[in-house]
Formats: sequence, structure tokens, C-alpha cells
Amino acid sequence: MRYLAIDLGERRTGLAVGDDQTGVVTPLSVLELPRGGALIEALVKALKEHAPDEIVLGLPLNMDGTEGAPAKRVREFAKTLRKRCECLVHCQDERLTSYAADQRMARTGRTHKQKKGLRDALAAAEILRDFLDESASRA
Repeated sequence: MRYLAIDLGERRTGLAVGDDQTGVVTPLSVLELPRGGALIEALVKALKEHAPDEIVLGLPLNMDGTEGAPAKRVREFAKTLRKRCECLVHCQDERLTSYAADQRMARTGRTHKQKKGLRDALAAAEILRDFLDESASRA
């Protein structure tokens, strides 16, 4: 099964792809668009380009596991995305994925600006890795 992972942000949205057979996850890009119609259109284009079977959308839970306003906004976005792409959209806990992305970039020699541009794609990759790991443990 091939997946497209999305780390949804207010201004930047990271994308990554991967599959459950090889377990390989690859950060793709960062869309610098605010939430709304233009972002949905860009995601539909990415879906056509990468042809995933399913989508994994990062869900920003509070550190205690509860859902706050940001998680509710992501769930609403997931509903909109489902209608446009007509494929299954999973919501995956994204706690600490940006931290993990920052750790991966530590001491890489990249500038702050370069790191900022890559962080969301790496966070999307972390979201997908977590999803694949949890799916494998359930099987």
C-alpha cells in the first residue's frame, strides 16, 4: 500500500510518501500555502502525481493525548480532503514529529532558513513512519 503523509500547518504543509511493503519513507516537499482552497488544489495535484492508495494526515494532539482546537481543525480539513480525493484519510498522532525532524537536521550544516524549508517535509515523514510502525504492530 502506498501512502501520502501530510503535516498540515497554518502557512506551510509538509508532504512525504512511503509504502508498507518496503517501509521506505521519503520527504517530498513543503507547500507554502495557507489552509484553504489553494492548498486543497495543491494537495489534489500531489495526489495525482504520486498516486497513493491512502493519505495519512498528522493530528496535533495535546501532550496528554487530548484533542484541542487545532486537532478539531485538522479533522475538519480531513473531511474536506476526503470529499475531494475520494480515498481513505487516516489521522495520525503527530506529537513530537517536528522535534524529531529538528533532531534529524541538527549539525547538518544547513542554515536556519534551509532547515525551516525542510522541517515540515521531514515531520510528514516522521508521521508516516509512526503510522507504518503502528500498523505493523497491529498486524
